[in-house]
Amino acid sequence: MRTLWMALCVLARLWPGALAGCADAGRCCPGRDPACFASGWRQDRVYGTCFCDQACRITGDCCFDYARACPARPCIVGEWSPWSGCAGQCRPTARVRRRAVRQEPQNGGAPCPALEERAGCLEYATPQGQDCGHAFVPAFITTSAFNKERTRQVASPHWTTDTEDAGYCMEFKTESLTHHCAMENRPLTRWMQYLREGYTVCVDCQPPAMNSVSLRCSGDGLDSDGNETLHWQAIGNPRCQGTWKKVRRVEQCSCPAVHSFIFI
Repeated sequence: MRTLWMALCVLARLWPGALAGCADAGRCCPGRDPACFASGWRQDRVYGTCFCDQACRITGDCCFDYARACPARPCIVGEWSPWSGCAGQCRPTARVRRRAVRQEPQNGGAPCPALEERAGCLEYATPQGQDCGHAFVPAFITTSAFNKERTRQVASPHWTTDTEDAGYCMEFKTESLTHHCAMENRPLTRWMQYLREGYTVCVDCQPPAMNSVSLRCSGDGLDSDGNETLHWQAIGNPRCQGTWKKVRRVEQCSCPAVHSFIFI
């Protein structure tokens, strides 16, 4: 049987008309299509009706030349667009970036990845340029990686080159958190999984989250005595929230990256 199959393959190359298949039928169909068939040798070495649809790889009834006539082509996407601005001002909201499909997947090729990503953000200026966003009681936090992308387009004219680099770090010990944090698996919110009860975390206070007058971040707990329970909320998923207690203020954060966050 093996010799016969090898002979058929050689015959198909030397005399294409001797064996019918997907190429001769001119067919390559997506999904499962019972009408997408030809008459010839199948890949399982059975002669008769063979198929040229994507599902034939699963059912095992592809024509012998399916792989050559209908090569798998993966989805190809373009580069990410720049991040949009926040969807609103003076309140926790979201920013978004998108990418377009340049080539749709064909013949069982790899599917397209996510075409849109969202991340939390907070704008500190109204459309009229007024300073805002510092009156929130809970501490709004996000991953410290966001600080690498955030440009210091501060809302207040009081910021100068002398004060722009001002900042400090707050250490907290987490007391409680909702189960929604551990359920996050989106690329830009996966950092919430590392929030754990009983862990010490670092939260960096930097402009523009820092108020230009008080030089403090909203919800930093700086005035608490260490026994007061303070509230925090993750930007990007309002259901991921909890409580913590102040440990101390330091000049620079030194926690592991997964336990390092920023006020936003």
